[in-house]
Amino acid sequence: WGEAGIGIVKISGTGARDLVDGLFRGTRRLSQSPPRYMNYGHIVNSSGEVIDEVLAVWFKAPCSYTGEEVAEIHCHGGSLAVRRCLEEVLARGARMAGPGEFTRRAFLNGRIDLAQAESVIGIIRARSAEALKAAARSLSGEFSKQVSEVHEELLEFSSLVEAGLDFPEEDIPLLEKKEATRRLKDISTRLSDLTSRAASGNLLREGIRVALVGRPNVGKSSLLNAFLSEARAIVTSMPGTTRDIIEEVLTHRGVPIRLVDTAGIRRPSDEVEAIGVSRARDALREADVRIWVIDGNEPLTEEDLEIASQLNDKPHIVAVNKADLPLVVKEKQVQSLLPESSVRIISAQTGSGVEELKEDIVALFLGEGTLDEGLNTTARQLEELRLACEAVRHSLEAFTSGLGEDAAAAGLLDARKCLERILGIEADDSLLDTIFRNFCIGK
Repeated sequence: WGEAGIGIVKISGTGARDLVDGLFRGTRRLSQSPPRYMNYGHIVNSSGEVIDEVLAVWFKAPCSYTGEEVAEIHCHGGSLAVRRCLEEVLARGARMAGPGEFTRRAFLNGRIDLAQAESVIGIIRARSAEALKAAARSLSGEFSKQVSEVHEELLEFSSLVEAGLDFPEEDIPLLEKKEATRRLKDISTRLSDLTSRAASGNLLREGIRVALVGRPNVGKSSLLNAFLSEARAIVTSMPGTTRDIIEEVLTHRGVPIRLVDTAGIRRPSDEVEAIGVSRARDALREADVRIWVIDGNEPLTEEDLEIASQLNDKPHIVAVNKADLPLVVKEKQVQSLLPESSVRIISAQTGSGVEELKEDIVALFLGEGTLDEGLNTTARQLEELRLACEAVRHSLEAFTSGLGEDAAAAGLLDARKCLERILGIEADDSLLDTIFRNFCIGK
């Protein structure tokens, strides 16, 4: 429970208005008030004692967030006032909502589709203006519309293919191979474009997880502070000061960058440091990007070389730190170890090269492109789009290689199911539970 200017107790379901009427004392009862009108009064307990001065309002089904009858009590935001109002509501037969239950009911009642429902949490967790704008567009249905259009094309094409298979004796015009291939290529191209834009839009929502790795005392914590322009991590001249994971988030070009400062990777000197080193290795493995921080004032050590050996097959950037002092490590030396690496000379102390390093991180994912503000996709939605692309490619191969229309129809069905799971046309309880458990209680 936190404190705020106003706290809202929301009740959804048949009888919500009458339940609040049993607690509310104002110039008129909610049952005498038109829906969507704020009414001034007080909430009282069973003894008639005033709990708080409030505003009360109700919404008639289906014209509410959930599509059900909804009533709200707007009380003062002190934790005790809200709690007391909630207790009185529960005492009269209501129950606590589960995580995301209001939005789940909105989906089940047809107010929004599943993609729109997931955009609600995107709005709540938006870390940048771009992410907020994209999530709002998704909530308004833009992403759903694009998915639905591709789904309709697939459905229409599938019906022609399956009709020929199911009723071969009927006089149904068959798709000529050339025309079928052309149409399926068009669908594949459109779906691939949508997936590509969804991938860039997913960065707005999920961000890029960046692990700062290196041996002790090379300046990882100083670099974290330089990224954030504040002293978030403790910095000393003693090697191994950072013993646990420190995580912070900043945004660059609208993309959340989730920085993870790790313990220096070396042979640990005690049990506590061993835990820190183990967690550092986990962070290195799980990160989207690894920034290998090198002390440019000292020759590379065996510990440095061990870290380099773990980076070859992973997206990474090499940051040669301490450029404000004479450098011993040269860029060519690093590139001889990691020929495909991007190397940036920086000084965490002065901030030199830090902005360029941020740009390098985002460029690994965006290249020279820009974020598509029209999409704010979850990892789940992006994976479904990728699976749909793969299924359509299999169908196209079936047409062009002579495998037959049976194989093509199976691929088209798989693609449609992927898009239907995005929209919630095909969604079982386990999928809904997975999605909505990440919501807060109030949504």
